[in-house]
Amino acid sequence: MNPLLLGPILEVGKTLLDRFVPDPAQKQAAEMEWLKMAADGELKQVIAQLEINAREAAHPSIFVAGWRPFFGWAGGFAFVYATVVQPLLAWWAGIKGWPVPPVLNIDLLWVVVTGLLGISGFRTFEKTKGVTK
Repeated sequence: MNPLLLGPILEVGKTLLDRFVPDPAQKQAAEMEWLKMAADGELKQVIAQLEINAREAAHPSIFVAGWRPFFGWAGGFAFVYATVVQPLLAWWAGIKGWPVPPVLNIDLLWVVVTGLLGISGFRTFEKTKGVTK
């Protein structure tokens, strides 16, 4: 479930409880049940997405299982270019009087690279706990 929708859904549920359950104890119990149902639904969705990710990663086709490595290598090369190669080339181009090489959008690059590093960090954690081979 989209986290941005969770708040309004919970507010609607709370408004309905305020309107139809006059007893404070029953209302509190109903609110707890409503929150539990919302949390269970979100947890089920996260588990389903993890199962899909595992099936994709185990697929024998490079077009299905290979997108993560592709973005890892592309992010790594882009990071090296943006932080090492481009500044050195710009310095060298300034000395030689050549045009400066293009600069990458580093904000977008950080989003991709840090997301990939977070995923790989989780994978390392799984391996250390013996969850995967």
